[in-house]
Amino acid sequence: MDRQISNIEQNKTKVWQFFKIGLFLLLIAAALYLFRSVLTTKIQTSDFKIVQVERGTIENTISAMGIVVPSSERQINAPINTEIKKVLLKTGAAVKKEDVILELDQQYIQLEHEGLNDQLELRKNKITRLKLEYEKNLKDMGYENEIKGLELSSLQTTYNDAQHLLDIGGASKMEVEKASYNVQIAAIEKKQLENNLHFLNSVIEGDRRNLELEVMMQEKKLKELSKKLNQTKVKAPTAGVITWVNENIGRKVNEGEALVRMANLESFRVEASCSDRYANRLNVGMTVNVKINKVNLKGTINAILPAVENNTIEFLVELDNANFKDLRPNMKVEVFIISDKKNDVLRVANGGAFTGATRQELFVLNGEEAIKKSVKVGLSNTDFVEIVDGELGEGDRIIISDMKKYKHLDKISLKN
Repeated sequence: MDRQISNIEQNKTKVWQFFKIGLFLLLIAAALYLFRSVLTTKIQTSDFKIVQVERGTIENTISAMGIVVPSSERQINAPINTEIKKVLLKTGAAVKKEDVILELDQQYIQLEHEGLNDQLELRKNKITRLKLEYEKNLKDMGYENEIKGLELSSLQTTYNDAQHLLDIGGASKMEVEKASYNVQIAAIEKKQLENNLHFLNSVIEGDRRNLELEVMMQEKKLKELSKKLNQTKVKAPTAGVITWVNENIGRKVNEGEALVRMANLESFRVEASCSDRYANRLNVGMTVNVKINKVNLKGTINAILPAVENNTIEFLVELDNANFKDLRPNMKVEVFIISDKKNDVLRVANGGAFTGATRQELFVLNGEEAIKKSVKVGLSNTDFVEIVDGELGEGDRIIISDMKKYKHLDKISLKN
């Protein structure tokens, strides 16, 4: 008769079976791991990018995006209060120097110009007339002075005769005194005439100068008005492109109101932005590299905008070569802010093998094998990565291609 197996014994049997299965699977996994760790794979060297460790300069950069804009924009304002008569060029049009962009109504300023010109002619006529009057008055007063001089000479002769007669008893003392008084009165009157003549000369000079100043002011105003009259044909002051133009024909505009804005295409700058997490690392004066069609243009941050929008901070870059031939308005460019720089360090070209971690595992060429080594890296940018320490030295050759699928291997055989 069969004995019934207890539940405890059955459970023990099951546990032992599971343990044997688990141990078997564990042994298989360990074997696979050991097999994979010692396995050597052969690869074609031409399928990977191999570079040499070298010494040189490396710059740590902060990536940003930018847009090329003209370095300066000019605004043309209305020279007078008038109306827009005709628009010849639209927004976006490229212009040469002296190209007419729009025309203003000349009627108002033309009338003012003609009225001012008439006033100027009247003032010039007034100067001529006053000059003639002053010359006449001066001559008349000069003649009076000459006449008074002759009278004084005559009275002096009469006095001398009376004095002589008094000496010989032919005239009384009273007659001599009267003749003396007449001489003195004539002398004073002559001095008075001479003083008036001197005063009139001074007044004439002052009045003439005042009138000349008034005419000069009137001529200057007329010249300014003539200039404004010419400016009713609004012309481009330099070559460039129109970024905005007031196209409201017939609309009245006040003096000083904006009519045209245009950009100078002879030089450019970059308006850039980066993540606001770098805000405390940005400073005015920092050097940047602007990548234009595989060419790096050096520049400098000359302004950082205070506002932060959409988690980005904006800054302006002044280019060292602002008139580079490939620069175009609204061109999108990559901007790399140089936050740190080291000279005479070990470096290698950047590639897919570098993941951004401080400690990297790289395959180093040794004869016909590539052996995996642990390397510590420092500064990095899009071009180079700094090798801080490890088993690499100048002249070593390493694979910088993405090697993720070979990360389980310690070495790889190479095939040429």
